Amino acid sequence: MVRHTRAIVDLGAIEANLRAISALVSSPRTPRPAPRIIAVVKANAYGHGASEVGLALERAGAAMLACADIEEGIVLRKAGVRIAILVFGALGISDLHGVFEHDLTPTISTPSAARALAMAAARWGQTPGTKASGVRPRTSDYTPDRGQTPATSATGVRPRSSGYTPLHCHLKIDTGMNRLGFRHDNLERTLPEIAASPHLAIDAVHTHFATADEPEHPAFAQQHKRFEQACETIAGLGIHPKWRHAANSAALLRDERVWYDFVRPGLLLYGVVPPPLSSTLTLRPALSLHSRIVHVKGMRPGEGTGYGLRTVVDRPTTIAVVPAGYADGLDRRLAGRGCMLVRGRRVPIVGSVCMDMTTVDVTGMEVSAGDEVVIVGEQGNESIGVREIAAAIGTIPYELLCRVGTRIERVYNPGS
Repeated sequence: MVRHTRAIVDLGAIEANLRAISALVSSPRTPRPAPRIIAVVKANAYGHGASEVGLALERAGAAMLACADIEEGIVLRKAGVRIAILVFGALGISDLHGVFEHDLTPTISTPSAARALAMAAARWGQTPGTKASGVRPRTSDYTPDRGQTPATSATGVRPRSSGYTPLHCHLKIDTGMNRLGFRHDNLERTLPEIAASPHLAIDAVHTHFATADEPEHPAFAQQHKRFEQACETIAGLGIHPKWRHAANSAALLRDERVWYDFVRPGLLLYGVVPPPLSSTLTLRPALSLHSRIVHVKGMRPGEGTGYGLRTVVDRPTTIAVVPAGYADGLDRRLAGRGCMLVRGRRVPIVGSVCMDMTTVDVTGMEVSAGDEVVIVGEQGNESIGVREIAAAIGTIPYELLCRVGTRIERVYNPGS
């Protein structure tokens, strides 16, 4: 290892978190069968590393994985993931071959995407089969080194066979977030074309809550009601999905009425409860961020440190230089607001968070170059979590995790 800053990802924690969520939704709180889990691994598994995390979640029993786009799905397939992979995001009207070559389940959220997928499915002639459970069969279809099936030609095109299976998709309904999805109040105009297509099989219908993490906001209940009404409208149009899903991490914790057939935890899988919510779930944070002091120096009264010399000391001060900065995902707003851990103590971030370096005040401590620094995680009896850091700078934990830089090495502690 050349760079001192690295992220340690505990795959065992992620597996345990999934099992804890599964136990929660399997409790006898509703008359319906327990929902299965669509594990969300978009944005490089919230910064944790999609390939390794995806395989760990598959081992732990996730029914599906979900990612943001086709490219993320291909990464998972090439890593060796064999369970179903749902693509959440918007699809273009071209470059859809990855859906077919890598057996991905697309989300239809716009009329143009529906038409493009139907045309592509007609050209391909068939798509890989899906079990009645909605989970791809475990076969040797995808090899980690090539991401192809044995039946795939050298051109990368899967040959046609005599059987025909329509493209299995999920349908997204916009119930009020006003982002992607078919408007809940316009379905009778927008969905008949999809209902009539022989090339599209709608396996599931879903929506996304805009205010699941705001308990006092009335939109959550309104969206829930609209989704129920939309499901009735869809059935009247001749579309009969096998499954429904709506609950992200926050909605999962708030209301078992929106668990439906699948739940879609993201942040919870990584051991973080979406603020401001709380939970009795036993979760373990999966990511910790570590570095080492590379230099210790003294400052005289009246001197400053960092760009702009924003921190000017009024007493003899000792600072330590940590080789991690905003290029690694640290937010510049941490200067004067955040802390790191050195020798089991909180030390304040001073000066400015630079591209590659940050300075901390270690006055009165016996420290030296090479000492471990914990940016996120535990050291001794102290800990710093991403919720605390996010609150200190006015952002959300999702952003902090996703911003952990690509030049930071991820070191994986194995799971089961």
